[in-house]
Order: sequence, then structure tokens, then C-alpha cells
Amino acid sequence: MKLNKKYKDRLFCLLFGNEEYKENILSLYNALCNTAHTDVNDIKLYTIDNVIYIEMKNDVSILLDSYLHLWEQQSSYNPNMPLRGLMYFSKMYDRYIVEHSYNIYGSTMVKIPTPRYTVLYNGTFKQPAFMKLKLSDAFIHEDTSGDFEWTANMVNINHGMNDELLNNCRPLQEYMLLIEEIRKNRSDGMEVEQAVDKAVTHCINNNILSEFLTKHRAEVIDVCITEYDEQAFVNGIREEGRQEGREEGRALTLYSLVNSGNLKPDIAAKELGISVHEFELAMKEAGMNQPVSK
Repeated sequence: MKLNKKYKDRLFCLLFGNEEYKENILSLYNALCNTAHTDVNDIKLYTIDNVIYIEMKNDVSILLDSYLHLWEQQSSYNPNMPLRGLMYFSKMYDRYIVEHSYNIYGSTMVKIPTPRYTVLYNGTFKQPAFMKLKLSDAFIHEDTSGDFEWTANMVNINHGMNDELLNNCRPLQEYMLLIEEIRKNRSDGMEVEQAVDKAVTHCINNNILSEFLTKHRAEVIDVCITEYDEQAFVNGIREEGRQEGREEGRALTLYSLVNSGNLKPDIAAKELGISVHEFELAMKEAGMNQPVSK
């Protein structure tokens, strides 16, 4: 199976990280920040590693680029988003300093845009409407000082979780309607290709991202099919992991029964489909004593 792990980023970036659709960017910016900007020229767009960065002019100050927003869409929960955000912003600030020819080794403080990091979650696993993920949760040694912190604000954009946000940003709302239509078709038993194609047709006919989907139909269908191929792949890996966990737990139970003398090694080995010698070696590797007779 050929997988493109950036499929969802590409679809999201096409809608919200493309100069052609700055109105979408401004709409999402206003919805997330509770602002009412109207001039798309206030936006300076960056995209690094398929992550969207937005610099926005300050309305009242002469200083430009006062905030640096990073938006990342995720279809699965990832507790490492703060660490990823720290690394992304490091790249962005490095670029910003070079572009402005700032000297970070001088005696004058270099002013940098204030960071804002938002993770837009639309996976199928249940998550709260809002979650603040903290870098300090990943520290090997607990540090509650707050001196070394980086956060990611995870916003659940599934319908019913942050409907006010969706209502305030029609492109985001319609993006989710497309995703949900595909999911509904899949739950009705359609193959991925049919489910995606029918969802795109439905959205075009019902004025849901109709102009965007008509123009980019082939690309959208391609990336959405890849999305579901990848999701099936990920679910398969997870199921393998669960199966391995169950098998490991079963083996440990048999080790304990043999170790306590309540089960014969040859019977336990047969249960696991291995030889008695292999079973005894496995017990030893698991830290169990050699089997005893009773």
C-alpha cells in the first residue's frame, strides 16, 4: 500500500494555506481569534513542512507581524504536538530573524512575533472540545516551575464540539461536512473510491465548497482516498498491537501457571504452538523461574 502521510495536510492547506483562498484564511483567523479583520492583505502566509503559519498586521500599532499563528490539522490525537510546535516555531523564528537581518548576539533585544499554536482535531476517536497540551508533560523529571513550557491548543472541530467556531467560519464548517459525508458513505458500506466520489458530488450539488471542489475535484478525490487508505493502515497496525498485547498477556498467564506448578510445561507450550524448550527459554527471558513439577 502506497501511503502519503501528508494527504490531510494537503487538503487542509489547499483550503486554508493557499494564496488563492485568502478569504478562507481570514475567516478561520477571525473565528479562532474572535476578531473582525476584513483586509486579506493584512495576512502574510508561510507554509513549512505542510504546516500553516500566518503573520497578521497589528491594527493599532505601527509594528507589523505582531502575532505568528501556526495551524495544524490532525485526524488522530497526538500528545507530542507541543514538542512538534516548539520545533516548528524554532524554524519559523530562524527564518524570521534571517529575513529581517536581526542580530541575536547584540545588546539590543530582538522583538519577535507572539506565538499562537492551534491544533485542529477532526478524528473519529472521542476527544474533548478543547484541550491544552503542554510540553512539560513530556519532561522526564517533573517541572512545575513553568520556566520551560510550550503549549498547543487542541480544538475539536467535529460537529457538536465547537459549533460556534464552525458557524463563524463557513469554509471550515463545509470542510467538515465533506469529511462527514465521506464517513457516512463508508458506514453505508461503500468502497472508498465510491464513497469519496459520491460525497464530492453531493457537496457540489448542495453548494458545499462547490467552487473549490469543482476546480480541484480530481486532487480532492485523490487525497481523500489516500486518507482512508492510510487510516485503514493505521487501524491495522493498532489492531496488530492489541493482538500482540493479548497474546503476550496470555503467554504470561501460562508462564505463571507453569511456574506455580499448576500447569505442565508441555501443555502450556502446545497452547502457544511452540516446543517445550522454546517455552522454557521464553519463561526465562520473561524473568520467570524454571518450571517446577508438582
